[in-house]
Amino acid sequence: MVKLEFHDPSGALEVTQPHAPRLASLEGKRIGIVSNEQWQAYRMLPLLKTLLEEDFPGIEVLPIDAFPQGNALIGTEETAAAVKKSGVDAVIVGNAA
Repeated sequence: MVKLEFHDPSGALEVTQPHAPRLASLEGKRIGIVSNEQWQAYRMLPLLKTLLEEDFPGIEVLPIDAFPQGNALIGTEETAAAVKKSGVDAVIVGNAA
C-alpha cells in the first residue's frame, strides 16, 4: 500500500491589526477613494461616486484623483498621510482586478 502525504500550502495568518470598524451610516460623511487603477476603475469609481452622492444625504465623496493612484503609490506612507490629512471619515480602496 502506498501512503501519500500532501502539504497544505494555504497556511494561516495571525491577525495582529484589525480593520477599522464600519461606519454606522454614510449620511453626512466625507469619503475618499484610493484607486489601484486596475480593470475599468476609470469607469466604475466615478459611477460609484455618483451613486453614493445620490443615495446618501449630505455625503461628500472626494474626487477620484484626490489621492495618488496606482499599485505603486497607494500603499506608500505618503498616500496614507494624505488620506489622514484630508479628514475623511472612510476610504474606499479599489478597484480589484
